[in-house]
Parts: sequence; structure tokens; C-alpha cells
Amino acid sequence: MTKIRSRPLQATQRKTGIAEVLGEAKETCKDCHPLTPMICVTRCNIWKLKNELRKLDRKMKNPNFVTNLLNTLKNRRRLQLLETLSKGRYSMIRLQQKLKKLGYYHSRRTIAKEYVAPLIEVGLVEENHNNCHTTVFGCKLNELIKDFNDIGQLLPPHSECYEEKTVKALFESSKTYEELEFLIPTESLSRVLKRLHVANLITKDDQNNYIFYFKTRRDPQQEKLSPTEKRVHQSIPEEGITAKKLANKTNISLRRTYKYLRKLRGKKLTFKRKRPKTYALTKEGTQIARLLEKIRVLLIEFAQASAEITT
Repeated sequence: MTKIRSRPLQATQRKTGIAEVLGEAKETCKDCHPLTPMICVTRCNIWKLKNELRKLDRKMKNPNFVTNLLNTLKNRRRLQLLETLSKGRYSMIRLQQKLKKLGYYHSRRTIAKEYVAPLIEVGLVEENHNNCHTTVFGCKLNELIKDFNDIGQLLPPHSECYEEKTVKALFESSKTYEELEFLIPTESLSRVLKRLHVANLITKDDQNNYIFYFKTRRDPQQEKLSPTEKRVHQSIPEEGITAKKLANKTNISLRRTYKYLRKLRGKKLTFKRKRPKTYALTKEGTQIARLLEKIRVLLIEFAQASAEITT
């Protein structure tokens, strides 16, 4: 029987996708002729990988799996343990010693219940013979998130993940409050936006709820305009402008700007419209959105691989 060691298998998976790893595993299994099935179960790392994927497939069928996964990751100590376990097998005693070096003092019971158990629950870690280690899924996810140890400070733990859903929506494009109401329950939206704003993940348009002025399609040549009216009309961009910005642009006082805008409206050359609130991601918010997108792609990849194993 061909043997493949666990560490090289995980190292290969870091460089390639899980689909490629499974393809190589199939080729290896074709040439493998164990004397008994128990040899596969006890010695073969390819069998262990497939078994990991079968377990992950069952976990991913939970409708709350993604929410549970994201909430699990929003904890600095769990992420530190995930990073540690991706480098080798650790007993609870060694994990306790590792945390002490990092300045965290917990009993082994607390470490097992509060930090390791949630990682096991979402398929990132396995425990065998009192030793813990990351799964292939855990190794891959650790590569994505190891530079985001503060994600728990930016996004609330134990949540319904409405914040993540909002960030993902804003990653596609800026959204108005009304558009976000179609995605997030109305009773939660204000709280979600406030949390994201405090965490500096989103920003509101500084021109929210301002009255914008636009040109109509009417030809200004059909009207008799004063030189100042012409200047005001020509200074209105296609995307519209506020009266204050128009006053600064034309170097006319705000009071007189309103006066000329009223005249232009009377001649049907301009119209006004109230611009709704819009929200967009900050630089930090965009980084989190990209991380969430990478996690989504990884989940799809592993879901497909797990489904292939179980069918």
C-alpha cells in the first residue's frame, strides 16, 4: 500500500486546491492494494482525508453552518490556536503552555470547552487520542485568516452575521438605506450600520439627504438668460450638484445661487431632487469583504469536494 504522510499532504493542499489533491489521491488509490480494509483505516492518510471530508459534508448540511463558522472565527484566541495547531499535533497540556507564553492563562477545561470545541464543531480541528490538529479545511482557512486576528474586534461575535451580510452587499456596490432593508431585517439594520460605522468598516455619503440640482433636457438657447444665469446653468454637472457646491464653484453667494436656481427652474432648465442616504465600504471594510469572499469561495470548493466523496 502506498503511504502519504499527513504533513506533506497538507502542505500540498496549501499550494493547490482540494480538487487537485483529491485527483492525486484517486490516482494513488488505483495502484494501492492493501491486504485488509483496516490497513486503510489505520495507516492511510488519503483515507483520513476522505474521512475528514465526509465529516465536513455532514457539518455543512447544517443551515446555520456558515453563521457558526464566522462566529467561531471572531475570537482572537481561537485563531491563535488554529495557527498553532496548523503546525502540528498538540495535547491540551501543550496548548495550555502555548497560551501561557502568549499571556493567556486558562484551565485545560476552559481551553477545551471555549476554544477547541467550537473549532471542532465547524470542522477546522480534530481530536484523536487526546491530541488536537487542524483538518485540511482548517489549514486552508487558517492561510486565509491568519492576518486578521482582530476580526473579532471589528465584527460582533455571537451574532446573526447581519454585519457580514451588509459588508458583502456593499462590496458589490454602494447601497441606500432602502436597498439594505431588502437584505437585512428592518429592526436590526440601524444597529448593524452603527456597529459597522463605529468599526470604521463603512462610511456614509457626506452629501446624504441634500437637495441636488440637475439640468433638464430643454435647450437653454430657447430662453433669454442673463450672463450669471448662463454661468450657473453651465456649472451644473450631469450627475447633479448641491446648491452649496454650486455656489463655491461659481464663486456666487449661496443666497444668490438659490435665487438663480429658482429662475432657472421657472424657465424649466433645472429641477431638484432629494438624494437618499448611501453607504459604502471604507478601505478596512473592503479588506474584510475580500476576506469574506475568499471564505465563500473556499466553502464552495470544499462543499463540492465533500459531495464528490459522499456520492
